[in-house]
Amino acid sequence: LSVAGDRDAGDTVRDANVTAVAALANILKSSLGPQGLDKMLVDDMGDVTITNDGATILKQLEVEHPAAKVLVELSNLQDQEVGDGTTSVVIIAAELLKRANDLVKCHIHPTSVIAGYRLAMKESVKFIQQNLAVKVEALGVETLTQVARTSLASKLLGAEQDFFCQMVVDAMQSVKTTGSDGKPKFPVGQVNIVKSHGRGAMESQLLANGYCMQIGRAAQGMPTRVSPAKIALIDFNLQKFKMAMGVNVEVSDPKELEMLRQKEMDITKEKIGKLISAGCNVVFCSKGIDDLALKYFVEAGAIAVRRVDKADMKRLAKVTGAKVQVTFSTLDGEEKFDPACLGHADEVVEERVGDNDHIFVKGCKASRASTILLRGANEFMLEEMDRSLHDALCAVGRTLESNSVVAGGGAVETAVSIYLEDFARTLGSREQLAIAEFAEALLTIPKTLALNAACDSIELVAKLRAHHFKAQTTAGDSQDFKHYGLDLMNGKVRNSLSAGVLEPMVSKLKSFKFATEAAITILRIDDLIKLAPEQEGQQQ
Repeated sequence: LSVAGDRDAGDTVRDANVTAVAALANILKSSLGPQGLDKMLVDDMGDVTITNDGATILKQLEVEHPAAKVLVELSNLQDQEVGDGTTSVVIIAAELLKRANDLVKCHIHPTSVIAGYRLAMKESVKFIQQNLAVKVEALGVETLTQVARTSLASKLLGAEQDFFCQMVVDAMQSVKTTGSDGKPKFPVGQVNIVKSHGRGAMESQLLANGYCMQIGRAAQGMPTRVSPAKIALIDFNLQKFKMAMGVNVEVSDPKELEMLRQKEMDITKEKIGKLISAGCNVVFCSKGIDDLALKYFVEAGAIAVRRVDKADMKRLAKVTGAKVQVTFSTLDGEEKFDPACLGHADEVVEERVGDNDHIFVKGCKASRASTILLRGANEFMLEEMDRSLHDALCAVGRTLESNSVVAGGGAVETAVSIYLEDFARTLGSREQLAIAEFAEALLTIPKTLALNAACDSIELVAKLRAHHFKAQTTAGDSQDFKHYGLDLMNGKVRNSLSAGVLEPMVSKLKSFKFATEAAITILRIDDLIKLAPEQEGQQQ
């Protein structure tokens, strides 16, 4: 059988896949942890991104290799599901794959390796849930700020983490809702992050129950403050009425022409009159409002804002209780505006922040919303601050939802590694080797953390393993050792739990599951066929 294209099989494909995945992981390795370094990425348009967020780095890289694309999707999945831990999940997956390839070279069938990895993953998840997870209530009030601090420590905002971690916790707690199953939900999307140039990061502020947009009033004659606000959301043009394309109006008397023009103006005037008479004093319009229409709003003492982003319109509808109006037409062919479609807030204010006007909707009535207004020196810094805060918000949200945390600083990976080494010895099958390699692969996280902090990784990881071995083999005082992780500032090991280095348990569970699945997906491939492009003019 001849294939119209290139075909690679067996070891060649596996080696190529492992090389591609390892190359990708090596790019990310130096950005892991509190002492991790940033990456500068320049795209084909010359736009610069400076970040150490794993998902952002991989999104920006134009990855060609099909196996490496699996890792890019993996980090995106971790970003969507958990929000934090995007770098470590890729590093673990790459290490698992590299070790699996070494086993296959030693004549162990990929199926045995896959079975071993799956078993190891299940055991490690069970072990974390039973032995390493700590309930938030058992740790006290500080837990959430410590989770936020741990997430921010490895980011650009690490220096100002005390200021921002409190802001993150307040923002997440203010958007608490109850889901249909009765469980509390903390939607990260309800926290709006607005970036404004100028001043320092420490002058950022949190609007606890309000929404902010970087946009100004449509006319200077409008008031800058309206209280209490009755808000209408409109998704059509408020401009002088024009006849539809192809509609001709024949006028025999020149006097009627002026009446026709007047009627065109009156149609828009009537629409605005319906809004004002319903009690509306703030209008957000996603399309245009012309000067003719603005005059009526100025006379009525209402605020009108035009060209509002669709995403902002949706969020405003959610938080104020307003309904977005696509048309005023009713089924009877008349035009009508129902006052029940208005949203309510304590006040709507226009304030100048930095170089731009911002509209603040304060005291939303329907549901809670929070806005974090970020200040920073330049665009790169603001973008990276936005990404850092998003990760921290996700980490706090997941902690509040799952109500469980684990110790950070490589404590979980080392504990699971020690446990799996012992567990592997209880099996008499070939899976034993795969589980032992899985255990070894997890240690790549503490090793990389120590390396990035310019510490002796061999010595530190050895100490860490000794503590965790003691915790799992002897009872009594040494039970605290199971929460021991790395203290990268001072280059030693310490109790991460009492030091306040905490991560949501969900983050660890998902990263183990996703990394294992991704490694298995790539390991299953033993044949790569690239079809040649069809020649032009070739007969079908």
